[in-house]
Amino acid sequence: MKLHNNKFKKFIVFEGSTILDVMKVIDNNRSGFALIFKDNEVVGVVTDGDIRRQLLSKGSLNESISFASDFHFVDYSHDFEKICAKFRENAVDYLPILLSGKLYNILTKRQFHAMLLEGVDYSPDLDFSLFDNVILEHEIYNRPWGFYKSVWLNSHAQVKIITIFPDSELSLQKHFQREEHWIVVKGKGRVRQGEKSYLVAPGEYIYIPKECLHKIINISPLHNFILSEVQLGTYFGEEDVVRYSDKYGRE
Repeated sequence: MKLHNNKFKKFIVFEGSTILDVMKVIDNNRSGFALIFKDNEVVGVVTDGDIRRQLLSKGSLNESISFASDFHFVDYSHDFEKICAKFRENAVDYLPILLSGKLYNILTKRQFHAMLLEGVDYSPDLDFSLFDNVILEHEIYNRPWGFYKSVWLNSHAQVKIITIFPDSELSLQKHFQREEHWIVVKGKGRVRQGEKSYLVAPGEYIYIPKECLHKIINISPLHNFILSEVQLGTYFGEEDVVRYSDKYGRE
C-alpha cells in the first residue's frame, strides 16, 4: 500500500542510514522521532533520546543508526481501548499504525489527547496532523486569589480545577457566553449567586446560568478551597468576564 499522498516521507529513513542522516530527518519533521524502513516496511522507531544515547556510546555521526526491532506500534484493526493501553502502559509518545505490515498512519500521544479533548472519536483513517495545533491546557495559571488548571477545552466546553487560597475570593462577576457548573472538592466556602448567599462544603453542586452575578469566597484562614468548574457555552476567554467588584483591584 502506498503512503497517503507521501505525507509521511518526512518521518522516514532507511536501514543503514547514518546518525547524521536521521538527525536531519528529525530536525526537519520537528516531531522528535523517525521511522526506520526496510523493503517498504517499518522495522524500527528512533527518537531524539535514542540518538543521544548512541552518540554517547559511539561518538560518531557517521555510524549507522541503531534501533530496536521490537518497537511499539498498533494495527489498523486495533480499537480505542488498545490505543489507550499502548500509550499508557509503554510510556511511548509515537505509534505507527500498520496495515498488513505497511505504514498506514502515524499517531502521537499529543495528537491522541487533543483528539479526545475535541470530542472526536478515534479512527485509524483520521488525519491526525489536524490536531497538532489544538491548544492543550496543561499549564497552571496563577491569580491573586490562587490558581487554576484547565483539564478539558474545546469549542463548546472547558473544565477547570480551581484552587482558592485561605481568606481569598473570586471577583463578583457575570458571563454572557457561558454557564458554569461547580462541584466543591475540598474546603468550605461562601457562594454569592444572584441575590442569594450561602455556605458550601465538599460534594455540593452550584449552577451559575449565563448573566448571573456570582462569586465564591474561601472562608477558611488556614486551608485551600478547591472546586471543579465545568463551563458550557460558545466562548471561554477573559473578555467574557465582566467584573462588578474585585478584592484585588482588577477591572
